[in-house]
Amino acid sequence: MTMEFAKIGHTDIQVSKVCVGAMSFGQPGTMHDWTLDYPASRQVIQHALDLGINFFDTANGYSKGTSEEYLGRTFKENHIPRDQVVLSSKVYFNPGRLSSDAIHREIDGTLQRLGTDYLDLYIIHRFDYDTPIEETMEALNDLVQAGKVRAIGASAMYGYQFMNMQQVAKDHGWAQFQAMENHYNLLYREDERELMPICRQQGVSLMPYSPLAAGHLSHQAWQVATKRSQTDRVAMGKYDRTEAEDQRIVDRVHDLAEKKGVSMAQIALAWQWAKGVTSPIVGSTKAAHLDDAVAALQVKLTADEIADLEAPYLPHPIVGAIDHNPAAGTVLIDEKK
Repeated sequence: MTMEFAKIGHTDIQVSKVCVGAMSFGQPGTMHDWTLDYPASRQVIQHALDLGINFFDTANGYSKGTSEEYLGRTFKENHIPRDQVVLSSKVYFNPGRLSSDAIHREIDGTLQRLGTDYLDLYIIHRFDYDTPIEETMEALNDLVQAGKVRAIGASAMYGYQFMNMQQVAKDHGWAQFQAMENHYNLLYREDERELMPICRQQGVSLMPYSPLAAGHLSHQAWQVATKRSQTDRVAMGKYDRTEAEDQRIVDRVHDLAEKKGVSMAQIALAWQWAKGVTSPIVGSTKAAHLDDAVAALQVKLTADEIADLEAPYLPHPIVGAIDHNPAAGTVLIDEKK
């Protein structure tokens, strides 16, 4: 299997076309019961490196920082040169959200846990309604100017919010977003309406989370008996309410996989690249999951196959972008790789 690479946005940062989602790594019970402890995490991370994957995405809030710690520890123990990996982390689910003070504080904690003095990509995890856009964008620009961050990105939000933030940065001559980490897969395509066209227009790379819809696109049965499927209430909330409509899509993925002699996951990932995605974020609790993801680079879909996969889709409730509701309290991290 040969890895393929692409650049992030308008930068010279070259990433593998498979990104490892590090939410699967971290002390079990600190966020999810199904995350991998350090020995198991290290095994998966090492396998990713052996496959030629150089892109790893984590966040300060994943398993109370232990996801970042596990990544950094593995790279250190394996003597991986810093310039051989591309590290992405995120900020938002922390005190102060995206205030200037919070951003400057949280980047230092992230760098310490990862054991590095810079990030290749720093992503705002959501849109912050309580902090002025100017304050957030200036703080992010400060990090770029200080050499702590090479490039910045954004995650799930509404198209107008992303456009407003980009415009503020442009007006002030500050760093602009180069990547978008949004919720996107064959079962959830709401961002095709506005957010993704804006990103393409601006040359912003797409690196979607949940490309396999929390596993629903990797097996025909809606539920399988795994620890994650039985305990992941967030994934249940994201997908189970539209099971009846989405099962028709899952069946088409299954049928096409059978026809081509590949796995369902490979079909779902091949569709991502066919739609112009730079690097889908693949979560993995087993090394074999990454073998499947890399093999998907060799799967090519025809226009008719893509149209057939997409035909049953119906509009879905928004999942990912946060609506402004001050009375709602703390919003839980809701992404699944």
